[in-house]
Amino acid sequence: MIPQHVAIIMDGNGRWAKMRGRPRFFGHIRGSAQVREIVREAKRQGIKALTLYAFSTENWKRPEDELTVIWKLLRKYIRREVKELDQNKVKLHVIGEIGRIPEGARAELLQAVEKLSVHEEFHLTFALSYGSRTEWVSAAKQMAEDCKLGKLQPQDISESVIDQYLWTSCLGRLSDVDLVIRTSGELRMSNFLLWQACYAEFDFPQTLWPDYTVEEFRKSLERYQTRERRLGGLTK
Repeated sequence: MIPQHVAIIMDGNGRWAKMRGRPRFFGHIRGSAQVREIVREAKRQGIKALTLYAFSTENWKRPEDELTVIWKLLRKYIRREVKELDQNKVKLHVIGEIGRIPEGARAELLQAVEKLSVHEEFHLTFALSYGSRTEWVSAAKQMAEDCKLGKLQPQDISESVIDQYLWTSCLGRLSDVDLVIRTSGELRMSNFLLWQACYAEFDFPQTLWPDYTVEEFRKSLERYQTRERRLGGLTK
């Protein structure tokens, strides 16, 4: 069975560069090149939603020159890929503190989101300045405000209602994650989609993101297919 929603923590760019005696941003440059092929393969495999953890709320602590490269790479990706994404009926989403993204990158990103908004066949989401705890705080504030305005009653709050206040509400029924992949062998979630991935399967390949090829991605999907997903119940 193919997962409907795959989320990837693209980890290991800095270590990949360090192992080669290069600056950290060199790893980001190489890592960004992997995105295109993984997106293409995800769609070929029949996956309906792919979420990429591109930049966390904690990543703002990185050196300024590294941040500059990251935002330049994002703009380059959008300019280079938006035509192909449009032709392949890919809908683009951005989740996170969008207002913190530098103005130039933010403008190009939102323009691409608008252009691709007509599609529904495949959902590509970039998590930028994203943190799950920040998302929950934002949702709690919005729910509290709606309760004050009489739009929502506390007794009516349920899991499905909370889903509607999370940034991933744009994905509708696809918001729950089936498979989380974290490259580089690190065994942690790093504040990523903690609500949405509560019943997800996990795969932790040792490969650093710049070396995570389509073949490696297929192996992650194959490992997923060997899992028995009971979602808290029992198998027959």
